[in-house]
Amino acid sequence: MLKVFLIEDSELLQELLCDMLSEIEGIDFCGCADGEVEALRRLAETPVDLVIIDIQLKQGSGIGVLDALQTDSDRYGNPRKVVLTNYAHATMRERCEHFGMDAFFDKSLHINQLIDYVVDAAHTKSLS
Repeated sequence: MLKVFLIEDSELLQELLCDMLSEIEGIDFCGCADGEVEALRRLAETPVDLVIIDIQLKQGSGIGVLDALQTDSDRYGNPRKVVLTNYAHATMRERCEHFGMDAFFDKSLHINQLIDYVVDAAHTKSLS
């Protein structure tokens, strides 16, 4: 099972993605957080395989989460870091790449591609 955690400040999108991810075979949806501190606390308690990260959060930022995940693998493991944002411009993509993100999706255009990415990750995990 691929353990997935969502970091997203929109309750509507949390609910939508939770429902979508929970229906995918091979996915263990481990929950969500709407802020940086809560997300990092929960990820330290329960390491996951893949984290979906929004850039703008209720508290802190997705960049802070990416930075922590990249610099403290002893604490958080080494999950895939997937960014899902409304700020999908080249500068933001470059910033996220600097902090070790594995994939980058625009919320308004690429939800289906995000789901495909997660399905592929679950399939890959099941083969290993």
